[in-house]
Amino acid sequence: MYGSLLAASVVATAGTAGEFPRLQLVGLLLVTGVVFWAAHVYALVAGERTVGTPVDRREVRRVAGHEWSIVEAAVLPAVAVAVSPLFGLGLSGTAWLALGVAVAQQVAWATLGAIRAGASRRMAIGEGVVNLLLGLVIVAAKAALGH
Repeated sequence: MYGSLLAASVVATAGTAGEFPRLQLVGLLLVTGVVFWAAHVYALVAGERTVGTPVDRREVRRVAGHEWSIVEAAVLPAVAVAVSPLFGLGLSGTAWLALGVAVAQQVAWATLGAIRAGASRRMAIGEGVVNLLLGLVIVAAKAALGH
C-alpha cells in the first residue's frame, strides 16, 4: 500500500516541474521506488540494531525482501506509462492512467492484505475504502495542480 501511495504521489506531482516525456516518468517512478525501498531497509536495520553491534547480512536480506513491495508497487504504473501510446494517450492522459493504476492497486492490496490477515468481509471492505480515500486525496491534489 505504501509503495502504491508513493507511486501515485510521484505521478500526481511529476507535472509540476513541466511535462515529462514518458521515459522520464517511467524512470522517475522506478528510481523513486528503489530509493524509498533502500531508505526503508536502512531505517529498519539501523533502528533495530544495538549500537556497536555489526550489521547482520541475513537481517539486511530479510528486511530488503520484506520491503521489496515498495519497488514492485512502482512497476504497474510504470508499465501503464510505457503502454499508454498504444491507447492513443497524450502526456496528461498517460499521467491519469498511471495514477488510476496506482490507486487501484493500492485499494486491491489493502483489501487483499486485510483478507489475508483474517479480517471480516466488513473490515476488508473498510480497508479498501480507507485506501480509496487516501488515493482520492492524491487525485484531488493532481487535479488542484492543474495537470
